[in-house]
Amino acid sequence: MRPIILDVEGYCLTAVEQEYLAHPLVAGVILFTRNFDNVVQLKELVQQIRLHAKNDLIIAVDHEGGRVQRFRDGFTILPACGDLLSKTSSVEQAMRLAKASAFVMASELIDCDIDLSFAPVLDINGISDVIKERAFSHDKYQVSQMASAYIDGMKLAGMSSTGKHFPGHGSVKADSHIALPVDGRSEIEIFTNDMLPFVELINNNKLEAIMPSHVVYSECDTLPCGFSEYWLQKILKQKLGFKGTIISDDISMHGASFVGNHLSRAINAVNAGCDLILACNDQKAAMSILDGLTINNKSNELLISSLLADKKKLSLPLLKNQSWLESRRLLLEFAERV
Repeated sequence: MRPIILDVEGYCLTAVEQEYLAHPLVAGVILFTRNFDNVVQLKELVQQIRLHAKNDLIIAVDHEGGRVQRFRDGFTILPACGDLLSKTSSVEQAMRLAKASAFVMASELIDCDIDLSFAPVLDINGISDVIKERAFSHDKYQVSQMASAYIDGMKLAGMSSTGKHFPGHGSVKADSHIALPVDGRSEIEIFTNDMLPFVELINNNKLEAIMPSHVVYSECDTLPCGFSEYWLQKILKQKLGFKGTIISDDISMHGASFVGNHLSRAINAVNAGCDLILACNDQKAAMSILDGLTINNKSNELLISSLLADKKKLSLPLLKNQSWLESRRLLLEFAERV
């Protein structure tokens, strides 16, 4: 089993990074803005990563649009998902834009040999400062509709979907990057509201992966969701029947510190049911995980391969791809209107 997704420091690999990419526990790399100078450099970095890995690696990024778009120069500027409904005249128009935005996003990343953007956000736009316009809507049914269209765009380009942040991060004020949010609502309120987009998309077989939140839902369990067997085993896998990949949110976030040091966090996340673990922005801590994590012989190679981009679906170069040209035109016209 290869559970760990790590990051790298800059525009090219260091000798240490070249070495740990070949570690038998490494499943992938997540990229950040600090890894991007221009498109040519990004493609060279991705090529280096694949060259030094001994296995197929998932190369991923957070590239939702709006304030969460890691690469900009040479990429189409993507709208925030929450603007698609709030700044259009109909749900149908917003859904067309959602599909177009996702197709453009996925196409441009796959053109750089990047497999995955951790998207879409399935949270409801409630009181959360870190979610806000990253969510499609304040209405749970609209979130489901919009996310479904967005996923259609991703899959058209050959990219798998990752619904986040299960079972919903939109109804807590605190930001789990810097705090441990606690949602004190009842189980039934969470199940019938925040969880509905996840339930509908799972039932429609639209989610290849799910990322749980670092939120404690205190009426349900004492542990943050990403470390909770109640949420990942009893609810997500058994009750909802989810059979895809569970990817932890970054275990370096403050919302994960409740569980102990980084190695302890990784162990507890795997034991709770996470298939892949994000360990970012702390190389020393990531190395402690690689040195100390003991994994059983269970293979997750099929789960990893299911998240690799299907490059056969995308016609390159993009400048001759009519679907990309048309989708990009829709986004540019939308940007001019708003």
